[in-house]
Amino acid sequence: MSFTQKCNEIFNKAIEDYHVKDNIDTPISNPYSHDTIENRLYLKCWIDCVQWHMEDIIRDPHINPQEGMQLKHRIDRSNQDRTDLVEQIDSWFRQHFSDVTPLPDARLNTESPAWAVDRLSILALKIYHMKEQTERQDATPEHRELCKGKLNVLLEQQKDLSLAIDQLLEDIKEGKKYMKVYRQMKMYNDPSTNPILYQKK
Repeated sequence: MSFTQKCNEIFNKAIEDYHVKDNIDTPISNPYSHDTIENRLYLKCWIDCVQWHMEDIIRDPHINPQEGMQLKHRIDRSNQDRTDLVEQIDSWFRQHFSDVTPLPDARLNTESPAWAVDRLSILALKIYHMKEQTERQDATPEHRELCKGKLNVLLEQQKDLSLAIDQLLEDIKEGKKYMKVYRQMKMYNDPSTNPILYQKK
């Protein structure tokens, strides 16, 4: 099984598990041992699931403003958790490839492996929800047909992205590419760099 086959299998499990109750307040029940990459991948997709549905809720034009603001703060925290987790996964990759010596002509990739995996997780969610749209009995046949076309594109993207990630990991393993991890340094979450926060001290 390739790394992305494992990812997609775990992502689909997390998505199915979340939709058992389909509630943003459902506690996570991660089935994988804590110190494993499988655990981190499941948690990553679970965070994405919850945030996906929070983003749906906050777009309700009739949402109570106070509840909307509380939800916006929760989305901000979720974004930070997501970023932190991606960096944890990249740290796992760095450890995994720590014995590899890059070749003299090794090249740097445009993004780290974990940020590519992040996109793969979001893609799994898009596929799940677009498939739902193709099966909606309360929607028009035209809507379902349009969503079938979109679903086919998403499935092709998933296939291509999975292949690209596996090829990147193979290139890193063989020393043809090397990876760097840059912390995201989100300034708006930091009270020392967000002027709205530090000017109010």
